[in-house]
Amino acid sequence: QLQLVESGGGLVQPGGSLRLSCAASGFTLDYYAIGWFRQAPGKEREGVSCISSSGGSTNYADSVKGRFTISRDNAKNTVYLQMNSLNPEDTAIYYCAAAPVPVQALCFIQAYHYWGQGTQVTVSS
Repeated sequence: QLQLVESGGGLVQPGGSLRLSCAASGFTLDYYAIGWFRQAPGKEREGVSCISSSGGSTNYADSVKGRFTISRDNAKNTVYLQMNSLNPEDTAIYYCAAAPVPVQALCFIQAYHYWGQGTQVTVSS
């Protein structure tokens, strides 16, 4: 059974940091691009950051550039999202997703077939 499980979310103060993890089971991530997406209340799901199967290419939303870093450890079948300088606008449910390669574009949401259940990130004082 293919499964993605996110962890690492929580409540953090503005300016703080969190590291999200996305662990895969039932399949190997070697042949998948991985994306982090988020959805805030009343808003559409949006791409935050995506990484190619090899890790050689990454993509970031303008709103998180310079603050978030995506990485992957294929040996551990896990992808990470390091989030620094968090602000209240980052509050959302964060989902990781897997897209079989090749993908049309790294954060092309329709390419992502497998999704985790999400982890809540709340940035508030």
